[in-house]
Amino acid sequence: MRLALKNNSTFRQRTITSIIAIPVVIILIWFGWPWFTIFAAGWSACATYEFYAIVRNSKGVLPLTWFGLIWVALLVFSPHIRYEHSLPLIITGAVIIPLVYSLGRTRGKENAFANWAWTIAGIFYIGWLVSYMVALRSLPDGRGWVMLAMGATFASDICAFLAGRTFGKHRLAPYISPNKTWEGSLAGIAGAVAVSILIVRVFNLPVGYLEAVLLGVLISAAGQIGDLVKSLFKRNSGVKDSGKAIPGHGGFLDRTDSMAFAGLVVYLYVFYIVLRG
Repeated sequence: MRLALKNNSTFRQRTITSIIAIPVVIILIWFGWPWFTIFAAGWSACATYEFYAIVRNSKGVLPLTWFGLIWVALLVFSPHIRYEHSLPLIITGAVIIPLVYSLGRTRGKENAFANWAWTIAGIFYIGWLVSYMVALRSLPDGRGWVMLAMGATFASDICAFLAGRTFGKHRLAPYISPNKTWEGSLAGIAGAVAVSILIVRVFNLPVGYLEAVLLGVLISAAGQIGDLVKSLFKRNSGVKDSGKAIPGHGGFLDRTDSMAFAGLVVYLYVFYIVLRG
């Protein structure tokens, strides 16, 4: 009984938060640069901060938090930096600067390379992946493509959550995320496909019906993989949620994984197949 009440309370919080947040995100996507990029950079910085907090508390290492936040923002903004050597310089700086800084750091020398590894892990896991969503918005029909990536991911998440809670019996990955089920996963794919078809038609995106179905499947699969990756990280770190900043949804990191993986998949599909096909 208590579990049912807790689940209902969580679902109610998720719903209220979504009702408030979704229109704001749609407006930011609609107007694009610079508002959507600023939003993505700020969100990524908050997710990275949570990532480093988990690492500090569970791994006993000292990542360079402020350096990581700055470099995550640089990566998120990198699709708008036109100088051809900017991205290689940003990536090189992410690798080299923390190593050089570690030479003069007074704390944590016994874990210097672990500190360095976790610093750049946060930078690339969050900043690099989220940058693909920003790059997607910069492509032709970018507004519709980002709506597709986010809308299908959201549909996948909510359908998987509802179906898994109602009908779920067969666990998808019991040693990583015991609450996820195959029933929920399939429902998530169905929801993503339905929303993918709808958004493709509404925004008149240059793909056919079968490609819309394929994109829905790819987005849902990518989002679920991203969610499992995050669950594996949290399980290895001994935490349930990355934070409590977003009522009903956990922390910023909890809402980043599936969107980031979905944005990557849609960008690669659009750039290499739709635009070059």
